[in-house]
Amino acid sequence: RGGWYSLYPKKATDLRTSRARLLEMFTDTTCDPEIMKNATDTYFSLLQGFIASLDGTKQENKLRFMQNFKWTDTLQGNTPSAQQDAVFELVSMAFNVAIWHAKFASRLAGKEKYVHIPRLITPAEKGRDLDPRVMDTYMVQCKAEAQEVTIARAIELKHNATLIAALAFETANFYQKADHTLNTLEPECSSKWRNYLQLKQHFYMAYAYCYHGQTLLASDKCGESIKSLQEAEKCYSRAEALCKEYRQTKGPGSTAKPSEQLFFTTLGGLIKNTLQKCERENGFIYFHKVPAEVPQLELKASYGLAEPISFEFPAVSEQCTPEVYTTFDLTKGAKAEKAKPKQEEEVKPMKEPDLKPQKDTGCVIS
Repeated sequence: RGGWYSLYPKKATDLRTSRARLLEMFTDTTCDPEIMKNATDTYFSLLQGFIASLDGTKQENKLRFMQNFKWTDTLQGNTPSAQQDAVFELVSMAFNVAIWHAKFASRLAGKEKYVHIPRLITPAEKGRDLDPRVMDTYMVQCKAEAQEVTIARAIELKHNATLIAALAFETANFYQKADHTLNTLEPECSSKWRNYLQLKQHFYMAYAYCYHGQTLLASDKCGESIKSLQEAEKCYSRAEALCKEYRQTKGPGSTAKPSEQLFFTTLGGLIKNTLQKCERENGFIYFHKVPAEVPQLELKASYGLAEPISFEFPAVSEQCTPEVYTTFDLTKGAKAEKAKPKQEEEVKPMKEPDLKPQKDTGCVIS
């Protein structure tokens, strides 16, 4: 990570300390959303003193371009991208705060970052974290994973099958949308991520068809119910195949094992048992012909959909005053550096803590 703090140790102590604390929070297993918000507000309020104009004009802050900052990216390994721009630091740190919230199963969305990204002097390189395709994919995936929690809760509370099927269908559509957002990125950096999104899409389509089959059976449409559950079997088998493909695909990031999770394995048994029940009842009671066409999933969840919590950067810190600005000597600032680092240069990533759930709910956020 880059920093200007050694240049002005006396005036930038608070900024240096607040940044270091925020970075520590990313790997602190005791950190909760309230602690993260306090650490984030403290750092961002000080950092904006190097970006915002204090006199209310549109004149550029003279401290904005003093230092080169380096950040690694999701799809690019340990080779960092770099820009000599405090706005780059702002949006990069905000991006990582959003990822922390996603890992914490929050519903944070990054709308505020889109206000600042257009201000960057150097546009984001293709495949970097600030590439709109990467950011859009993360935000759609966050919504999908938030809804996974909702689905698990609905199943646990034994809500009606129609609602569960609708939630699963909408979640599958989210994963499909996220996958399509990445389809123009180079396969060598996006294939693994896309495999994951595709397996989740097929998994939740299997859930949708399974619970839709239960709804059809309850409406005495046994033939259609059987067809819906047969389609659920196909989707589940495709998800299993994609799980294997995902584990074997090389690419950035850690490898999850969704096919080994309780939430995944339980669905396979549920589909099998429900299908067998429908076939038995059709043989003894209904005698319905199984249609050739799969029943349409024209489902819309009436409630239970995850909504993102709005995010705003804090106001500029009260410590950032015109008097403080006069103490900075730009002639002693860092020399301009090339925005693009050497190819062999690597930044050691922060190790993510391996958090284990306190209770096995069968639902895992990846």
